[in-house]
Amino acid sequence: MKTSDYEPRYYRDWSKDRDLVSFNVTVKETDLYIRACRDLKKKALVIVQKQRALLENYLARHPGFLTALEPFPVGDDAPAIAKIMEEAGEKVGVGPMAAVAGAFAEFVGRELLKVSPEVIVENGGDIFMKTVKTRLVGVGAGDSPYSGKIALKIEPVNTPLGICTSSGTVGHSLSFGKADAAIVLASSAALADAAATAIGNIVKTETDIPQAIDFARGVDGLIGVAIIKDDKMGVWGKVNLVRRD
Repeated sequence: MKTSDYEPRYYRDWSKDRDLVSFNVTVKETDLYIRACRDLKKKALVIVQKQRALLENYLARHPGFLTALEPFPVGDDAPAIAKIMEEAGEKVGVGPMAAVAGAFAEFVGRELLKVSPEVIVENGGDIFMKTVKTRLVGVGAGDSPYSGKIALKIEPVNTPLGICTSSGTVGHSLSFGKADAAIVLASSAALADAAATAIGNIVKTETDIPQAIDFARGVDGLIGVAIIKDDKMGVWGKVNLVRRD
């Protein structure tokens, strides 16, 4: 089973505030960077191991779930994480594994919120965030002139929030498009992850950005998107972009 383990870790590089405790949890391909009010590494590790075991066992029984590039219905024996991935993929017309990184980030994040009022989980560039203060999330977009120059400004009132990115020009994750960055905000990180893939697949050239925006508008549950291709950008919804110092 793969998560988005080759996605660039922009948040890890650009999160400069020091008010939270930071730690990594790695189990096979799942590589999480977590920030919380205290060190919860042991608890997070147990959560990841449990969810990976459940999903891996399901994949062993239903290998089609792993390779599907289109919505793939789950069986009655599916664990909750597989069901969430399937629902996310179904909403945007992609395979369930397109939601795996966001799903893991959210599962871990929501469990840790039971013991920490503030949690940020980054998984291969896909983020689940619950914050009590304004945070900035840097935007990486390959060779685009916007890369590293702008950030998403996230307000506490809008969290918990999933912030996920797909790129057809950076990293090795599967994309049929050429977007430098398709960034999606949604209340569900699994949905944000799947939607980022679907939206990124649409963008081959900068002229495809309006079509991708129209697609995003039609997906129930999305809060906002930002799409970058070369020196062009399209934005829809509740997306607050600021210049990065």
